[in-house]
Amino acid sequence: MKTADEHGSEEKFDLIVIGSGPAGQKSAVQAAKLGKRVALVERDRYLGGACVHRGTIPSKTLRENALRVTHMRANAKLSNFSLSENLEMSVLINRLDEVLKAHDGYMEKQISRNHITRLHGCAEFIDKHHIKLIRPLGEPITLEATQFIIATGSYPRAPKNIPVDHEHIYDSDSILSMLYLPKSLTVLGGGVIASEYASIFQALDVKVTMVDKYPQPLGFLDTDLTHHFVHAYETMGGRWVGNTQVSKVFWDGTQIVTECEDGNIIYSEKLLCAAGRIGNTRSLRLENIGLSLNESGLISVNENLQTDIDNIYAAGDVIGPPALASTAMEQGRRVSCNAYQVPIGNMSKMIPTGIYGIPELSAVGLSEDAARKQYGDVTVGKALFEEIARGQISGIQDGMLKIICDSEGRRLLGIMIVGEGATELVHIGQMALLANADVDIFVESIFNFPTLAEAYRVAALAVIGQRKKKANVF
Repeated sequence: MKTADEHGSEEKFDLIVIGSGPAGQKSAVQAAKLGKRVALVERDRYLGGACVHRGTIPSKTLRENALRVTHMRANAKLSNFSLSENLEMSVLINRLDEVLKAHDGYMEKQISRNHITRLHGCAEFIDKHHIKLIRPLGEPITLEATQFIIATGSYPRAPKNIPVDHEHIYDSDSILSMLYLPKSLTVLGGGVIASEYASIFQALDVKVTMVDKYPQPLGFLDTDLTHHFVHAYETMGGRWVGNTQVSKVFWDGTQIVTECEDGNIIYSEKLLCAAGRIGNTRSLRLENIGLSLNESGLISVNENLQTDIDNIYAAGDVIGPPALASTAMEQGRRVSCNAYQVPIGNMSKMIPTGIYGIPELSAVGLSEDAARKQYGDVTVGKALFEEIARGQISGIQDGMLKIICDSEGRRLLGIMIVGEGATELVHIGQMALLANADVDIFVESIFNFPTLAEAYRVAALAVIGQRKKKANVF
């Protein structure tokens, strides 16, 4: 191997982290706290990656305004309300610049106070210890490090039959670049991103049609959650077209035409292709270090988040599911600990899933189907938000909390929630699962009234009632 001088290395680091999203940021900070000299490489002008600038934060900002619109419509008797014609998208994400600047400022301060060197440019591997940094301004430089962490995230998958042009046909990174709110939108896909955007735009009174090859959206979730989501989406006016393959999509000069293999043709003003995401490794020149992607287009890692190259690790979306920002953050912390042999406990498997559609969906532990496959007979208790005082007060009608327990109706196996506030409410169940608590804890504990947390008590009482019935105890 060439020496650092032969490579023309301008700086040497203990660790270089490539990518400043949730995983990259946390891994850089953790390594710096361990006393390592760390560089953080980011190709964009601002820190945060796609999660901050094209994904999580922008879409949630739009969602908040969609909720406001929904609430104003629900209270039409209090005020006459309707969205104006040709509404600019910038109006619907009016606080986005303010939110992004605040987030970027927070991250800049964190990077600075931990004495992490921030580098702006694109990284290319030269060998396992050197990268070339191609800077927007100035000559490329060569950097050397003992260890590397790849945290470059993902980008939208582009099917060959979907000609994404970012003007009429969008992907999940470009959908919010639309100048105006469209009157109609076709959404291809039934996963998290497709479901979130479809329900958000439908809440904004866009005529939305979801098309997917599977019978139901969000097929990895508990079926009760999926059914509630579809019911809420269709009640708003949305259309779900399942078990359908798309053969061709094109702009005919006036509208988007989506041709399906069964002969069905769907017309819309705009189209969103949400066909999944693949690892963002195109510019890294991984072939120079002998690292190949797996069949899913992702980087494979072992239990320590280490790749096939001993000094190179990876974390976040670039390694695949669950592809959650919260998981990526924890992976980032852990990957730096693993790289420097810092003892840490096992990563909890009780990671909640949060889907920010309208309504929200969240789950932790086993779904009912998964629990039945693993344990056979199970006991299930449900609480409908429409039967909870807070649900009535807040107008949260299409919501449900579901508790899955073992056959005896005692041991907690999973918590499934759909409805506004689900992504917050799920953490109560998560803590109970982590504490290996019995379902009785929800009855023996006192919750504020009126709150949606009361649903835990109602669902738990349903489980306990079945338990007593099985034991012939009255």
